[in-house]
Amino acid sequence: MDAAARRWFDSRTFDSRNFEAGAFDVAALVRAKRCREQSVSVVIPARNEAATVGAVVRQIHQALVGPGLVDELLVVDSDSVDGTAREAEAAGATVFAAAGIPTGTEPSPGKGEALWKSLFVSRGDLIVFIDADLTEWGPHFVTGLLGPLLRDDATLLVKGFYDRLADDLPGGAQQGQPATAPQGGRVTELVARPLLNLYWPQLSAVVQPLAGEWAIRRGLMESLPVPVGYGVEFATLTDTWSRHGLDAIAQVDLGRRGHRHQNVHDLGVMAAEILATALRRLPGEPPRIAGAGQTLQQYDRQAPEGWLSRRVPTLERPAARESPHYRPFPDRSRMDP
Repeated sequence: MDAAARRWFDSRTFDSRNFEAGAFDVAALVRAKRCREQSVSVVIPARNEAATVGAVVRQIHQALVGPGLVDELLVVDSDSVDGTAREAEAAGATVFAAAGIPTGTEPSPGKGEALWKSLFVSRGDLIVFIDADLTEWGPHFVTGLLGPLLRDDATLLVKGFYDRLADDLPGGAQQGQPATAPQGGRVTELVARPLLNLYWPQLSAVVQPLAGEWAIRRGLMESLPVPVGYGVEFATLTDTWSRHGLDAIAQVDLGRRGHRHQNVHDLGVMAAEILATALRRLPGEPPRIAGAGQTLQQYDRQAPEGWLSRRVPTLERPAARESPHYRPFPDRSRMDP
């Protein structure tokens, strides 16, 4: 392993349990937050997650909003048709329709789009992103990710990692219980981590670069370009490293995580997005990548003529602070959801 990566892993990898008890429990994190005069936003991007988003919101609201650690809990809904917004609002979140957030741009579907637009409606100095499809997790995801930011002002970005709970891991489910493993998902292990090891070796000790649970300082997030799709986590990681160095990043072991899994064709599109994001960031002359109309051809016996043509979102939004529609904290007035 790259020597700098090993040194970073040993000094900048934390356990979420450190921020659950003793000197780093919720009350201690609240005191640290208030001492630094900082506010916290939790943002949950969601699309058709009515089955799980309510429980995710409810746990955060009960455990962390009441005690004062989380100042606002937002769900950015990307054109859901299954009642996601209704479930999230009933559980205690403030819900914004992604397409309705005025940014001066034509709406684009995608996770990165939702995260970028959340900057225009949130107020927190520290932003924690949590996926909406979680089935096994806990509020320690939030406290664990906030811990490094609240103990060290030099930390700008915190990535989560976990044992993945799934029935598609090697060995499959046993006795009705899904298997667990410390690996990330298939796109993480087959695309993202090989790319980091080959071209960004200092980041090779980031265990799960595509994890959907991460935290960031607003000042950094609003300065970065944001891919509209699933390239957002890869871009944020590599751009933070290139601009601020390795020690601006930390990672936290969050324990176990369960969530809904995607089929291989969907993962193929995700992999193409990650590759496009990485290619843009390689040293030297960036390769030409087609715009929003780029497609991925996938063979499927059930499809007309045997092929699926899937759109690959490659558009990137400019840094939010460059938009005339963006008003930095604390001067931003709340919008009506």
